Parts: sequence; C-alpha cells; structure tokens
Amino acid sequence: MVIFNYETDFQLENESDYEQWIDAVIESEGKEPGEINYIFCDDEYLHNINMQYLNHDTLTDIISFDYCIGDLISGDIFVSIERVQDNAKEYEVSFNEELLRVLVHGVLHYCGYKDKTEEEALLMRSKEQEKINMFHVEQ
Repeated sequence: MVIFNYETDFQLENESDYEQWIDAVIESEGKEPGEINYIFCDDEYLHNINMQYLNHDTLTDIISFDYCIGDLISGDIFVSIERVQDNAKEYEVSFNEELLRVLVHGVLHYCGYKDKTEEEALLMRSKEQEKINMFHVEQ
C-alpha cells in the first residue's frame, strides 16, 4: 500500500496512478509491496529531518527510512518539493520527470540498489530511467 502525505501545499493528481506504478516497480524487481509512505514537504522540513536523524547539515531532495523485511518493501520516503523543482531546472527536465525520478529512487534503494560509488550510481540512474518509462498517464 502506498500512502501519500502532504506537509506542504503540493498535491499529487491521480494518486492511484502513482500507487499502481510504485507497486509495478516493486513487482518488476521480484519484490512484494508492503507499506510505503511518501511525505511531501519543503526544504526546511527535510533539512530538520536530515539534521535530527542523519546529522547532515545539508539540503537534499529525498530521505528514505527503510523498514523492509526480506522481499516485503516498506518504508517512509520524505521528498522536498522545493529540491525537486530546483533539480528539474538544473538538469533541464520537467518537474514531473524529476518527481518520478525521486519517487522511484527511494524504492530502488529498498530493492537493494546503492549509489555510493560511480558504478553504483550509473546503475541507479539506469534503473531510475527504466522505471520512469513504466509510468503511463494520460496527459
């Protein structure tokens, strides 16, 4: 089950489309969807979490807390909408594409993908794009 929570004015349209996509991503990796909470917030909210739980004094677009048990994928994923907007401009992609990248990034971590080394990061980027391509919504 995917649950969307909002600590900012941002609101996803067609939440069920995103929920179905996240479930499909998890299943495509041979895993089982558990409970994933997305919490959409602003920079200040996420910075406070970064300081409190990770002792990092930096802005970030996503922080994920992994509650997976075996192949059952569960966790809390905090997303700064401000960082997503800025990253979309920086990388010259649409807001929606960058949002999808961030949403799937946390799930891919839960599925076992890392991004600490250059090789891991390249695989993560490839997996992100593969999973973004699975998202289909009538525009």
